[in-house]
Amino acid sequence: MALLVQKFGGTSVGSAERIRAVADHVAKTRAAGHDVVVVVSAMGQFTDDLIRLAEEVTATHTAREMDMLLTAGERISMALVSMALSAVGVESASFTGSQAGIITDTTHRRAKILEMRPDRVREALADGLVPVVAGFQGVSTERDITTLGRGGSDVTAVALAAALGADVCEIYTDVTGVFSADPRVVPSAQRLNRISFDEMMEIAATGGRVLMLRSVEFARRHHVDLHVRSSFTWEPGTWIVEEDPTMEEAIVSAITDDTSESKVTVSGVPDRPGVAAALFRELADAGVNVDMIVQNTSAHAVTDITFTVAKTDREAALEACRRVQPRVGAETVSSDDDIGRVSIIGAGMKSSPGVTALMFETLSAHDINIEMISTSSIRISCVVRANKVAEAVGHLHRAFGLDGP
Repeated sequence: MALLVQKFGGTSVGSAERIRAVADHVAKTRAAGHDVVVVVSAMGQFTDDLIRLAEEVTATHTAREMDMLLTAGERISMALVSMALSAVGVESASFTGSQAGIITDTTHRRAKILEMRPDRVREALADGLVPVVAGFQGVSTERDITTLGRGGSDVTAVALAAALGADVCEIYTDVTGVFSADPRVVPSAQRLNRISFDEMMEIAATGGRVLMLRSVEFARRHHVDLHVRSSFTWEPGTWIVEEDPTMEEAIVSAITDDTSESKVTVSGVPDRPGVAAALFRELADAGVNVDMIVQNTSAHAVTDITFTVAKTDREAALEACRRVQPRVGAETVSSDDDIGRVSIIGAGMKSSPGVTALMFETLSAHDINIEMISTSSIRISCVVRANKVAEAVGHLHRAFGLDGP
């Protein structure tokens, strides 16, 4: 007998029919002799509907009250799933994040988990029940309801799996697993049977939309195996596990794309110690998360610093740069939204020379100009024009032989 944590996303519980299908699947898992903990997201686009409703009521609302509002979606889902389980003969008990013992810091809208106290969940399991837990939420050390940010239900599921010592955390969504590229961009993209935590973290960080990055980081830190599956087909999906040193890794496993970032350039910066420190401290204090950074070679003791940020952080980044501009003696501050990032990811890159050359040659052969470059041991990312992103992904997918099985 195994203990499974099964998380169902918004599309998986998006209607009464889908909720009944989830209940049937949980019942079958129980009939196979396994214990199950269920984690649910809000139904469909319910969270977005609540955000729109709040904006219609007033243009100003506190983060605390938004958290109180947004957690309603998951509470509705958990109660309905628990009712559906009862209808198929499975006894269950629903729990909010606070009732499940998810203790967070005091940051509303993007809280981080500090401690897990899932005593009531353990008691429910011991009593032969299926605990159904509302994802995305917890309770702060100041006893306020908090939310974990977009995709936070994945974090809830992984955290519970770690705290309960579950054998696996299954993430059910509307796709059949993790693919070698976004199938909407590359129709020939292949589903990956298995991938390492490090590769999945890079995929999540560079545009992969299957799993939230924080959930993968949490799973790797606490050694929780993940299985991404479809709640529409129930077929086996992609396993995300520790890297096996005895296995020969694919040189490149996936190509990702991301057009959600802007490029900010601070031009005419004096090339002297302390300038970059002042600039990025101002950005950090403004809560702006910086991704790729390039500093041009100095000419006449003057240089340019370019970096990328999420489009949603662009205005805050520009304001921070303009505040520090007179202090560091920069000439201009500008931004560019018309960019996209293309990345190649693979654990096998660490021991395979020529990967960088092939990537650059492929982009050059199709007249795709590279504006910025960033690398890690298993990733190479290039910033290109936004209208070239889909084309670049397709060419790279073919160049690295990912079109075949």
